[in-house]
Amino acid sequence: MKHKKHKKLTKPNQGSFGRNEWSIIGTTCADIQELAQKVSSNLGEYKIAYLDASHSANEGHDSNFYLSYTDNSGVHQFSTKGDFNKWQLRPYFNEADMLLINGNHFQGVRQIVVIDSKKEISLSKKLDRLTDVGLVLLKDGHQVYEFLNEKIEGVPILNFDDTNGIAHFLRKQIQKPELFGLLLMGGKSTRMGRDKGLIDYHGKPQREYAADLLSVHTTKTFLSCRADQVEDTDSAFELLPDTFLGLGPYGGILSAFQQHPNKAWLVMAVDLPKMDKEGIQELVNGRNISKIATAFLNPESQFPEPLITIWEPKSYPILLDFLAQGFSCPRKVLINSDIQLLTSKHPEKLMNVNSPSDLDGF
Repeated sequence: MKHKKHKKLTKPNQGSFGRNEWSIIGTTCADIQELAQKVSSNLGEYKIAYLDASHSANEGHDSNFYLSYTDNSGVHQFSTKGDFNKWQLRPYFNEADMLLINGNHFQGVRQIVVIDSKKEISLSKKLDRLTDVGLVLLKDGHQVYEFLNEKIEGVPILNFDDTNGIAHFLRKQIQKPELFGLLLMGGKSTRMGRDKGLIDYHGKPQREYAADLLSVHTTKTFLSCRADQVEDTDSAFELLPDTFLGLGPYGGILSAFQQHPNKAWLVMAVDLPKMDKEGIQELVNGRNISKIATAFLNPESQFPEPLITIWEPKSYPILLDFLAQGFSCPRKVLINSDIQLLTSKHPEKLMNVNSPSDLDGF
């Protein structure tokens, strides 16, 4: 039997540098950069990133600092003399909805091939970089080279100057991540004195009622729990025990992402008995996949409410990063990240029931 040193983890969908990356190859660097700028402008509702290499060896490296940061009226610039590989670059591109790459310098998982007679010979020597061509662009009316036929069979072809058409094609490549549900019920209910998930507000145990609410909008819904709850929990929903221990709701969210890092998670705490199908629908309708999360503003605290929130896949490394810095508060992550913040039409539905005195009126 083959010895395994490390636990096999489910990996996020990841290219060389980002989740949704496209290298542009087959024309000059100047034309690639210009095309990327035009497409980015056309896709203004999304976060489009760009990866390139300088043609000047000393450009941007005229200081003696190992690392420097400049806030230039809201445009943030980092400069470093340290070595950078794809593992170190990935966190910087994590929040991008799409990464466009100068394929003359870097290889991306998917490619846009430009037919430019000036670069025909150069392209013929880089066929090994064409691993998954998704689009071909004809420049100046040139026809597709014969040596590309096998690489581009069935691939759509557009004119290089058709910025709207190119942007339309790329917009369709930005897919909404599949939504899973996660009901957080792993607390010990110390203040309540009994399991909050078993309280009957709506004719059934609250954990079943709440999970039913989530399942209307999710492909699959899980009950987040402690390991010691598994044996005694009888439910129609699959249990997802914590693998990040001692972290409360934060650990439940991370445990869900560890199992399914490519899914978005509609997370809800079990102690929100006033939350109903209209409230969940309001959250789902306001979802913004370009943000790391979509959450309601809690009118009492004036902070985002983390325990009725849609967490996008791009939030997973951010949650891990906050944990590495010593924080395990999901609200702190929301406050200090780029999120979609919603004002609920019915803020009373965000009320937590944590103690027997909170049960008055139910």
